Amino acid sequence: MSRGRLYTSVAGVIAVTVAVSGCGAGGGSATGHSTPTAQGAVPKGDAAGTARAAELAAWHRWGLTPLRTAPQPPVDKPVKLSATGTVPVFTHIPTSQKVVFITVDDGQEKDPEFSKMMRDLKVPITMFLMNDAIKSDYAYFKPLQALGNHIQNHTLHHPVMSSVPLARQREEVCGDQRILTKEYGTAPLLFRPPYGAYNTNTRTAVGECGPRAIVWWRESMQIRSMQYQTPDKKLHDGDIILAHFRGPSELKGRTMTQMFANMLRLIQKQGFAVARLEDYIQPPAR
Repeated sequence: MSRGRLYTSVAGVIAVTVAVSGCGAGGGSATGHSTPTAQGAVPKGDAAGTARAAELAAWHRWGLTPLRTAPQPPVDKPVKLSATGTVPVFTHIPTSQKVVFITVDDGQEKDPEFSKMMRDLKVPITMFLMNDAIKSDYAYFKPLQALGNHIQNHTLHHPVMSSVPLARQREEVCGDQRILTKEYGTAPLLFRPPYGAYNTNTRTAVGECGPRAIVWWRESMQIRSMQYQTPDKKLHDGDIILAHFRGPSELKGRTMTQMFANMLRLIQKQGFAVARLEDYIQPPAR
């Protein structure tokens, strides 16, 4: 997909310019994920055993086994945002917990099977939605939001922000902020620039429009594999993973649920749990 290639090329160019401030899916007990017993046995005769059996069955429907349990997020949030000043940029969350965070961008693909998958697995995601992609069906994302997944800002039209003037950047961020707040009832706290491209004007526009941080990423999910920005090609504690709402036309015939299942297998293979990004961020005091 051309957009995917542009993500990769732009990310390579601007990675060295990303300011890591505060450093930089479900979370805590909300996920209910746990490691299967050695023999895959399920306790019988009690509510816990019944719940465990239901969880295993839900994961098996998607050809998966449950991820490890996500720890409780820290009370003292590692990323603290301010209501004023220049917005920070982060690519990961500073934590010693063995967790990663899944973010899903754009919103072009609206696969009902993906909604079923998220309802079954209860893996937390953060959605960075772009109005041009979601305006055909705002309602699709509401059940995902109802599962506890936050909706964040990703512009109106997906421009390369660093290539357009401040006035246009302000229009893109403020316009998406207004629509997302109206449609989903909560003002986005975070912003992701399309293609990862941003400059000083982007940080100004974001700060003026409402979000209080710019979120980058360390890994991007393709169809079967991840692209890593670190030389060791591994996940690390607190990494933010980028994925997209994409369908077979962009995934070489694969579905979004297949792509997401592949991502969960890679996360599980490296021994990580998935936590909710917003559980590790302290919003500005009001």
